[in-house]
Amino acid sequence: MAAAELSRVRKSILPRPGDTWDSIAARELPGMDAAKAVSSLQSWNLHVFMRAAGAAGGVRGTNPILPSDVIFVEAPAAKA
Repeated sequence: MAAAELSRVRKSILPRPGDTWDSIAARELPGMDAAKAVSSLQSWNLHVFMRAAGAAGGVRGTNPILPSDVIFVEAPAAKA
């Protein structure tokens, strides 16, 4: 495949153990207002945000983020 045929890939991360929306936002979007950064992350990652949280008192508690989740840290690119 020629380089001209390759598309740019959205920037993403794998969460660190214990990461929350707040901790990812603070680390990956430091120049953005905290509430706006969390809101943006959640809108870019509906596959995680809309997942049911774990049971109260369970291993995950109320955090839906798993260490194996791919978390996008930038918005989808607009089609040219």
